Amino acid sequence: MEKKIPLRRCIGCSEMKDKRELIRVVRTTEGEITIDFKGKTNGRGAYVCKNKACLEKACKSKSLERAFNIKIPLEVYDSLMKESEAFE
Repeated sequence: MEKKIPLRRCIGCSEMKDKRELIRVVRTTEGEITIDFKGKTNGRGAYVCKNKACLEKACKSKSLERAFNIKIPLEVYDSLMKESEAFE
């Protein structure tokens, strides 16, 4: 029997992709926004593609802020941009 591949929707391009192809951003129970590298951090998660164009679209449309219902600090966007550059 084949293993089921978990799919998640990117908040930038709204495409369903394999969970491992996306970057997970988490709002922890303390209200802190972090990047979840292992995919196991507790809290509300949102996924974004690893490519820079998709990430810029998510930042411009404020998709992360809508997903978490809070204002996202610029440092989080900067660290996401650095992370996406590492994958290209």
